[in-house]
Amino acid sequence: VAEARDRGVDVTCETCPHYLVLSDQDMVALGAVAKCAPPLRSVEEQRELRRDLRDVDTVGSDHSPSPPEMKERSNFFQVWGGISGCQHLLPLLCGVEELSRAEIARLTSRGVARRFGLGTKGGIEIGKDADFTLVDFGTEETITTESLHYRHKQTPYAGRKTRARIVRTFLRGQTIFKNGSFPSQSCGKFVRPEHRQ
Repeated sequence: VAEARDRGVDVTCETCPHYLVLSDQDMVALGAVAKCAPPLRSVEEQRELRRDLRDVDTVGSDHSPSPPEMKERSNFFQVWGGISGCQHLLPLLCGVEELSRAEIARLTSRGVARRFGLGTKGGIEIGKDADFTLVDFGTEETITTESLHYRHKQTPYAGRKTRARIVRTFLRGQTIFKNGSFPSQSCGKFVRPEHRQ
C-alpha cells in the first residue's frame, strides 16, 4: 500500500483492533469466538503490522456480529468468520503501546473523515461537528459479557483488561454515551461526503 501510494495511487489501508491485540494463538485458545476473515495472524506478523501503523490510514471495528449458533458449528469451516468489535475499539487501541493518543485520533477520526470527504468531522475546531469522546486513561477495566451492548453477547475480549475507560461520548455536542449506558435517544443523521481526497 505504501509503495502504491508513493506511485500516486489513490489507495487506503485499514486494519482492525483484533489484528492489533489478538493472534492466531488466541484463536486456538479461544476457539470460534475469535474466528474472523481474514484470519488472525502470528505474533511476528502482528509486530510487523504494529511497526508499520504509520502506513495505515484508518482503524475500523469490522463489527461482524452473529447469533451464537453460527459460532457453535461442529465444522470449524462453517463457523461465522466475524467478531463483534465496535464497543471496544477505542479502549483496545489505548492499550497498543505503539500508538500515541495523536495516532489513535488520526486512525479513528481524522483519517476516516479525510478519506470519505466528511469535512465537518475529524477534528475539534470551529466549523466542525462537536464529536468527541472523553477517555479516562487512569482506569483499568475488565471486559465482561454482561457489559456488552450487543444483541448477541459474545466477544473474544471477555476477561481482557483495558488500560482506559470510555467516560462519555458526544455527537454534535449531545451526549450519546455516559458511564456505560446510552442516556439519549438516537440522534444520528446521514452525512454526505463533501469531496474525496
